Amino acid sequence: MTETDMSGATPTSYEGLQAREAIVRLTRELSEAGIDGAARDARLLVLGALDMTGADLLREPERRVSVDGAEKIASMAVRRRAREPVSRILGERGFFGRDFVVTPATLDPRPCTETVIEAVLEIAAREGWRERPIRILDIGTGSGALLVTLLAELPLASGVGTDISEPALAAARANAERLGVMGRAEFLARRTLDGVTGPFDLLVSNPPYIPSGDIAGLDPEVRQFDPRAALDGGADGLDFYRAFAVDAERVVPQGWVVVEVGAGQAEDVARLFRSAGQPGIEREIKVWQDLGQHTRCVAVKIQHYPSL
Repeated sequence: MTETDMSGATPTSYEGLQAREAIVRLTRELSEAGIDGAARDARLLVLGALDMTGADLLREPERRVSVDGAEKIASMAVRRRAREPVSRILGERGFFGRDFVVTPATLDPRPCTETVIEAVLEIAAREGWRERPIRILDIGTGSGALLVTLLAELPLASGVGTDISEPALAAARANAERLGVMGRAEFLARRTLDGVTGPFDLLVSNPPYIPSGDIAGLDPEVRQFDPRAALDGGADGLDFYRAFAVDAERVVPQGWVVVEVGAGQAEDVARLFRSAGQPGIEREIKVWQDLGQHTRCVAVKIQHYPSL
């Protein structure tokens, strides 16, 4: 039985078309379904279905769609019309110049999270981390995008990624293996900072920060396909930041905590870290904005006052 989407598209709709014609047809179908960025999505899906790269398309724009390719395109069209993200259909997402496997168990890494990487690399330059080994802790690692990227960018670093989901940890290990950093990474099943022992020089996290009551109003691509545990930050979205703020000095006695925050949360998160500081310990707060000019990252430097 052939698979048909709501517009009546079947594999025969694509069979024999040139690759560029298939992209045009799929663009039209996705546009009619109200999908934003239909042209971009259609290009990615057709190239994925035909196992082509962008360079292949430039060299062979007239390559014909085979029976197998037509079936794959039609199946992908059905899934995208149902609002499944392209990255989940293809099984991977580009992040900071590298491709990461994503699975139903992991959050889909998004461009705004690259702000955390940019912040850490700026801090690394300031602290001289490229010239010495440091230890990194990534809480709620998911696909491993943060930890794996930082280990790739800081070749003397080693790190630990934690998550409550064993399937997510399996995806993170797979990404660490395929990107060549598994020898410097360890992945553990933990919740927040429970059971984590330091010391670490750097804690990073993209924690759940959506207020529980807001999840129902998220875009279907997020609400239906990202794990709820990776989204739900409690009644006000700040539950995980409270845990980090209270326990930060135990695992990062002297170093940095760098976390992604939701739109409008930076001031509250900074306040939590300031108010939870221990006597004799200074917490310097810095923030970074993403490309949309939203404050997306809060960084906290933890250091002891010098003895008098």
